[in-house]
Parts: sequence; structure tokens; C-alpha cells
Amino acid sequence: MRVLRLRRTLGTLLALGVLGGSVSCTAAHGDDARPADDPPAALTPFEALLPAPASVRAAGPGYALGPGTVIRTGAGRDGEVRRVGELLAQQLRGPSGLPLPVVDGGRGDGIRLGIDEDAAGLGDEGYRLESGPGGVTLTARTPAGLFHAGQTLRQLLPVTGRGTVPGGTVTDRPRFRYRGAMVDIARHFFSVEQVKRYVDQLAQYKVNTLHVHLTDDQGWRIAIDSWPRLAEYGGAGEVGGGPGGHWTKEEYRDLVAYAGERYVDVVPEIDMPGHVNAALASYAELNCDGKAPARYTGVKVGFSSLCVGKERTYEFVDDVLGEIAALTPGRYLHIGGDEAHSTPAADYAAFMDRAQAVVGRYGKTVVAWHQLAAARPAPGAVLQYWGHDRTTAAEKTKVAAAAKAGHPLVLSPADRLYLDMKYEAATKPGLAWAGYVPVKRAYDWNPGAYLAGVPESAVLGVEAPLWTEAVTTRAEWELMAFPRVLGLAELGWSPAAALDWTAYSRRLAAQAPRLEAQGITFYRAPEVPWS
Repeated sequence: MRVLRLRRTLGTLLALGVLGGSVSCTAAHGDDARPADDPPAALTPFEALLPAPASVRAAGPGYALGPGTVIRTGAGRDGEVRRVGELLAQQLRGPSGLPLPVVDGGRGDGIRLGIDEDAAGLGDEGYRLESGPGGVTLTARTPAGLFHAGQTLRQLLPVTGRGTVPGGTVTDRPRFRYRGAMVDIARHFFSVEQVKRYVDQLAQYKVNTLHVHLTDDQGWRIAIDSWPRLAEYGGAGEVGGGPGGHWTKEEYRDLVAYAGERYVDVVPEIDMPGHVNAALASYAELNCDGKAPARYTGVKVGFSSLCVGKERTYEFVDDVLGEIAALTPGRYLHIGGDEAHSTPAADYAAFMDRAQAVVGRYGKTVVAWHQLAAARPAPGAVLQYWGHDRTTAAEKTKVAAAAKAGHPLVLSPADRLYLDMKYEAATKPGLAWAGYVPVKRAYDWNPGAYLAGVPESAVLGVEAPLWTEAVTTRAEWELMAFPRVLGLAELGWSPAAALDWTAYSRRLAAQAPRLEAQGITFYRAPEVPWS
């Protein structure tokens, strides 16, 4: 199958059914003869898909959803296919008002969901979507793949949810296994309901990991039965002196279950040995001098440290990580490890050895910020790189060496993917210590070739963190995340050959009505052709 570039005439060819073969969402680089004053043709639904799919074949008439449309679910894993169908029906009913009953049995017209474990080329999260006059068939090797197929179906329909799914076939699978976003509820506290809203926003664009930064100097946000003052006292504050708050274990379990139903894994982070003033303020025994400091409401970093020489410290680490591991079904447990400026290097390495061993005892895989590369990463430990253009060559070399030693990397370069960085000087919320991050800069880079000496095979994926020192409301949260987090979604999912700013900016612009319909506050970047 031949790969075609997006051109001004592509939508016409697709609509006429003239274009055969496989269509990649790769734009022409300087060879489009369209005059500057000739506005680009409107994108077809296939062209507007975001993330860009691996392959699209347009073919004839499609399927019109109507009052008689039924969602049919074939046999699945313990009813999981039925559950995916029910969730898809719920998502489509909202805007369309159609009844969309879900019935067992994959035969007949309508929207058909089915598992085919032998389907070639789809992997664990890929899918095939086929649309024609008789209905739409979604096929995957796993329920997760079916869920992703359903999210593509949503985008192929008008924002109203009523209309015709264009005829053709989408065959798709992700580039990277890990496609994540991080939320910081420690600097400013946010409710589980707000985080659930973000999960829904992310999952529709095939983001599959939610990293939750649960603890920091300013607040401890998760209840720990064996150390109750962590949340009760350490959670009662935030940046600027607000009331703070914390999640109960039940609330955390609820979030994990909610995310899991949307095939989003939750990665909890308990930051250590630095970023721990909330814990030190809660328990004097965690301090080397036995004296608890005051709670902290500022934004400086690097001043706090657990007492590495005390055995009581490791009882604390074991208790906390054990309770968090028991609450979290996913494979990863994040132990921070960044900006431990008050912990001498030898103490840092010794502490991280013991903390990593605890994670392993509880059956989890260690994730830590890339500073762990300067110590002794445990076998299989994942390093999350948050450096930027000004990060020293020596530090980057240590990270590359860890990758060569078999440690997978999650890339979160601060001057590309930190969603709390301002878009430009006039952006009201946010910070700028890593520089301004316009929408184009957030998208226009290649994770597979980002760090010298690190091959794409060593990159587990990408993650966009949202720190909240200067983010206090849902509107500010969404403004900083959108639309940049959609670039993260495409960088994580789409084939490298599909990554092109010009094509992406048009597809991003086409998402505006969808974001507006969902009530999402977003930044109308001047470099995106929104109109």
C-alpha cells in the first residue's frame, strides 16, 4: 500500500472514493503549490483524526447513525467487551440523544465490537475500524484496543454525535507503550472529581497513563493508616496558605477504578528523599534532630530531606510504599528522587537503594526522576527525564548510560512537555523557568531521537507533567494543558512519519469545536489556524 502526503486536493479525492491505498497523515514539506492567499480546504473526518492514525483507506459510502442504531458486543473477556460497549454508548448518547441500546451478539447492522486475538499487526492497544453502509465494525486483540477504536469513532462523527461515519478502514496502533500526563495535587490541592474529568479528556485522545504527584513540601495528599498525621496535618495546607486537603483511600481507589475502566493506568508518586517537608512537619521523628519544622507554603525546592541515617526512616518508607502499592493495581510506583539538594550524594544513593528494594518487595517496578541515574538504579527501573536544552552534557550522558544499561526512559523535557510553563509572556498562570513553551514547540520534536546516545528502542514513552505552584483552578489547569497535551497524545501514539507541524496544526484546529462542546478551556495559540 502506498503512502500519500496530505494535500489540498486529498479531501476531494477521499470524498469521491477515487483515492486508493493507505493514507498517512504526513504533510508535504515545502512542495504544496497552494498560493498563500488560497485558504486550505476543510479536512475530511479521516484527515482530522488526532492522534494521526497509522493507516486510513477511504472506500465508498459510510454508515449513518440514527434512532435505530444498535451497539453489538461479541464475546469478550469476562464481559469486558460488553463494558466497553456500554461506555461507548454512554459517550455517544450524551451529544446525540440517540438511544443506542447495547446488545450481545456481533452480527447485524449497527456498531459491532469484537475481539480477534489473532488479528495481525495490531499489538496490545491497536485496532481496526471498518465503516460501510451496513454498519461500523471495531476489531482489536484486546479490550483496550476496542476502547481506543471507540474514541476514533467518536471523532469520525460530528460533534453532535449524529451523522455519518465515513466509509473506509482505519488500521492503527501506538508508537510508544507509555503515553502519560502528570497532575500535581501537592502544591495546590485538587479533588478526585477534577482529576476524573482530566482522565476523560485524556483518554479520548489515547493517553493511557496518569501519574499523580501525591506528596511534596507543601502538602501530603493521600491518607496513610499507619502514619495518619501525614494527611491530617501535613495535608492541611498548600502554596499561598490555602486550606489544602487530602484524598481518602476510598477516593483514591475510586479514581484508580475510574481510570482503569478507560484503560488509563494510575502511577502514584511519593517523592523522596527530598520534597518531604509536609512529612517532616507531621512527624518529628523523621527529622535527624527530632524537631518538626513548620508547614511550608512557598515554592522553593531542594531544602528538605528525610534522615537517611535513621532506621525509623525506612520503617516509614516501607509502611507508606506498602500501603500505596496495595491500593494500586498498575505495575509502576514512582518514588521521586529529584532535587534532593539537601541530601549528600552518598546518602542519596544509599537511601535510593533501600527505597527501590521496598518497591520491589511489593511487586512494583520503580519509576524515578532521572537524577536516579547518578546513583544505582535497580534492575528494570524506569527513569523519567525532565531536563531541557540547558541541562548539562554530563547529566544527559548519565541518563544515556542508564538507558544503555537497560533502563527504559519516559521523556518529559521541561521546555517541551511541562504544561505549567507559560505559552508566552502574557500567559497569566504558569511559570517560565524552563522558558516559554508555545504549542508548536511542545509538538515539534522527535522523542525517538531526542537524547544523544539513546535509541528509540530505549524510550518507553512520553509524559506531560502539570505542576501546580501557579495553577489554582480548573480553568487554569485546562488552559495550561490544552491544547498542548494533544500534541503529547500524538507524539506518543502516531508513527514518526506522521509527525509534521503544518498538518498537525490543521488537525488541532479541527478539534476546537469538540473542545468547546465539552466545555474545555483552551489557549487559542496564534500559530494554529483555528478558523
